[in-house]
Order: sequence, then C-alpha cells, then structure tokens
Amino acid sequence: MRKIRISPIQLIPLSFLLLIVAGTGLLSLPFATAKGESTGVLTALFTATTSTCVTGLVVVDTYAHWSVFGQFVILLLIQIGGLGVVAVASMIMIIGKRKFSLGDRLLLENSLNVEKNRGLLTFLTRVFKAVFIVEGIGAVLFAIKFIPRFGFGKGLWVSLFQSVSAFCNAGMDLIGPSSLIEYNDSPYVMIVTMALIILGGLGFVVWFDFFDGVKAGIGKRYSTSRIISRFSEHTKLVLIITLTLLLFGAIVVFAAEYNNPETIGNMGLGYKILNSLFQSVTFRTAGFATIPQGGLTDISCIIGYVLMFVGGSPVGTAGGIKTVTAVLFFLNALSYIRGKDETVVFHRRVSENMMRKASAVVLVSLMTVFVTLMLLMFEGGIGLTDAAYEAVSALGTVGLSRNITTTLDSAGRIIIIIAMYLGRIGPISMALFFTNENKTENMIKHSEGQFYVG
Repeated sequence: MRKIRISPIQLIPLSFLLLIVAGTGLLSLPFATAKGESTGVLTALFTATTSTCVTGLVVVDTYAHWSVFGQFVILLLIQIGGLGVVAVASMIMIIGKRKFSLGDRLLLENSLNVEKNRGLLTFLTRVFKAVFIVEGIGAVLFAIKFIPRFGFGKGLWVSLFQSVSAFCNAGMDLIGPSSLIEYNDSPYVMIVTMALIILGGLGFVVWFDFFDGVKAGIGKRYSTSRIISRFSEHTKLVLIITLTLLLFGAIVVFAAEYNNPETIGNMGLGYKILNSLFQSVTFRTAGFATIPQGGLTDISCIIGYVLMFVGGSPVGTAGGIKTVTAVLFFLNALSYIRGKDETVVFHRRVSENMMRKASAVVLVSLMTVFVTLMLLMFEGGIGLTDAAYEAVSALGTVGLSRNITTTLDSAGRIIIIIAMYLGRIGPISMALFFTNENKTENMIKHSEGQFYVG
C-alpha cells in the first residue's frame, strides 16, 4: 500500500482546517451557548472560522450568544490561529522535551515563514514568552477600565479576551453589540487597543531586532541615529511603511469624515483625530470599531480597501498580503520605470526570486478578491461598496463590516467562510508555493520569443 506523503505546503493549510473542524464541533455543543441550546452547524462553522482565521466577522453576538465555555473556545481558537497551529504544536513539543526531526524543523520554518538554519526553536520560545507577556500586560491595563464596569471576575475575563483578541488582530470582544463605539470618547481604551494591534502586526522578527538593537545601543552608548542605522533592512522597511500607512490612513479618514455626523462629525477636534487614527489602525486587519462602519464615506472605504488588502507585516499575527510584499511589488515596477535592472532597498539588492514571489502573492490575492466580490454581489444582491468592503475585510482577515455579515443567507455565509480561510492561509501557501524547495530546473532551455507589452 502506497504511503501518502503530505508536504509542508499541504500540511499548514490542513492544520488550520482541522482546527476549524474541531472548533465547530465544540461550539455546536449545547453548553457552548448562553441558553444551553445547540447552535446550528453553519453558525458554529462561521464562528470557528472567523476565530481561527483571526478575522472577527460574526453572525451572532459573541458576548450574548456564547457561554463562558463557548467564549473560552473562541479565545483558544484566536490564540492558536493567531500564532499558527504548527507553531503552537511545536511549542508543546518543546515543553514536553520531544526531539525535533529535520522534517519538523522544516515544517516549523515554513509555518513561521522565516529562514533560520540555527536557533529556530530558541526563536519560537522567545516568541511565545514575548506574546504572553504583552498579552498579560494588555489584560492588566484593560482590567483597570473594565473591572469597575463588569465586576472583578467578569472584568478580568473581558480584559483577557480583549487583550488576546487585539494582539492577534481578531477584532472580537465581549463588551457589547457595537464593538468599541461606546468607548470612542475613552483615549485610554483606544490607545491600549491600538498599541496591542500595532505590536501584533509588526512581526516578531521586527520586535527582536528592534529590542536587541536598542538594548545593545544603550549599553554601548550609541547615538539614536546609529542605533537606527544598525537595524536590519527588513526592520527599517517595516517600521517606515507601517508608520506611513497609519498616518496616511488617519489623515484621509480625518479629512473625509470631518463633517460626517454619522461618524466623527459631532466630536471635538481631539476625539476626531484620535478616532481617525484608530480607524486607520483597525483597517490594518484588527476589526475593532469606534465609529459605525456603515456611516463611512466612500473615500474612507476606498482607503480602507487598500489598508485592509495590505494588512500587517510578515511573521506577525496580522493578515493581508503584508507590508513588505506590497512594497516589493511596487518597487519592482518602479525599478523598471527608472530603467534599473535590480531592486535595491537600503543599499541591499532584493533577489529576483523574492520579487517574483511578491508579484505572485499580489496577483493571486487580487484575483481572489475579485472572485469573492462578484460572488457576493451576484448571490446576495449587495451593492458594490458594501460587497467590496465585506470581501476585502474577509480576505484580509480584518473583521470590519458595513452591517452586511448578519444579513447574509447560507450561501453568502459560505462564501465569507471560504474567503476568511483563504485569507488566513492563502498568502502563506502562495508564498511557500514559490519558494526554492518546490522549484525544479527546466530540462529544456527555450529560445527567447518576441512579445509586445504595454
């Protein structure tokens, strides 16, 4: 009997699928709901998918429909889905002191989307320690605000859930039916939430490079400029692009919504600025809302499409095609326009294989958005603006909606379920598909053809 071999490219998406199936089974149990009644399979599947894929689109209120057990299952799915199923399983192996084979290390490397010949397990251990420290601090900070409102026990639970959800960019909460809209006049809650979202979206490689660089620089009394110059080109690129996108998004939202009474029009100047910044941050795959998304102007929606599609940065908890991918795709075109035969970032050449990988991820992601958009409009009769918002939000694992998700019928929900799943594993799988381990040398070298472009 022929033994079936599963490659890392197949195993990583499969691991997320198995987690979704397990979550669906648990959420279908009667005691997973507040009323003690079984939840329909499609609703349980939708919730398990949005939790595992850290998206945040929901068809039932998380705070009201699910029991504490159901909420715990959702939180567990968010945490495992945010860090990666393979990474969590590998961490359990480390704790259990099990030996890693070469295949285990290759799978973990592919899952994290990093290239580390040595120190991979140390890197993973460091990631988990850092994540739990940050999420713990976030829970304590939220508790200061939520315990007085909900009481000690429930306040702690709401704070922990909010911290993990924000850090994993999941966008789900236990506060109420309107996300964080009731806290749009609370700079404290918004700033803590934004900090967790940004930290989760920066990526762990950037975390450690930044921390180690600053620590070493302070110890050797380097100047600020020298400390920054010693960061890796990846870290510098991620920090610059992240800051640029966040500020650009905030400025556009502020200008577009300034006089809009449905969003920030009736707020004071300070709150208009803060809520515009929060909207820009949450566009980056977070899914929390401090203003009604259905009230956004078309201009804000357009900039939202871009920010949701790009998402966060590699080796983090955010979704999207990733900042570095988008920049390399843009720089590739810019290099051609300038007549350059290579793409250079911070005096470092980007490999041709990396450029092709970025182009492939962007192209396939755009095609997936287009197909999802067409299906939603065709099946549900949804307008272009709302359908595009829902499609990009699902595929970017953002979780923002213009009040469309709960109105979808069974077919519409299945479309969004598939979109969320593809959004979580799609860019990873597409990137791995174009890595060197799967590339075979052409047996025949073809002569160059003559084609006309443009």
